[in-house]
Amino acid sequence: QVQLVESGGGLVQAGGSLRLSCAASGRTFTNYAMGWFCQVPGKEREFVAHISKSGSKIYYADSVKGRFTISRDNAKNTVYLQMNSLKPENTAVCSWAAILRVWDETWYGSTPPTEYDYWGQGTRVTVSS
Repeated sequence: QVQLVESGGGLVQAGGSLRLSCAASGRTFTNYAMGWFCQVPGKEREFVAHISKSGSKIYYADSVKGRFTISRDNAKNTVYLQMNSLKPENTAVCSWAAILRVWDETWYGSTPPTEYDYWGQGTRVTVSS
C-alpha cells in the first residue's frame, strides 16, 4: 500500500558527497515523518537523521552533525539527505523509514522517534579511502 522510492546511494571517495532522496507514494497523505538509518557488520542499526512531516523538527546523530543535512519538499512528497565530508566509517547498508501514523509536531522532544512503521528496501553507501 505504501512505497518508498529510494535513490542516491553508491560509491564515493572519502571527503566526497552523496545526495539521497526518497519519494513516498501509495497513501492519501504521503508527507510522512522520515528517518535515515544505517547498519554495519557486527553492529545494530543506528539512527542517522530524522525530519518531521512539516520539516520543522530535525534531528541528527552526533557523528554526522555539521556534515549531513536533511530536508524535504512536501509538494513532491520527497525527502532529501545531503551527505558531505563522507568518511570510510560511513560505509554501511542504509535505508529510509517512515512513520505512517499520525505523529504530531508537538509530540517531539529532545530525542527523535524510535518506532517506525515502514522501511524502504535499503541501499549501500560505500566510502573508499
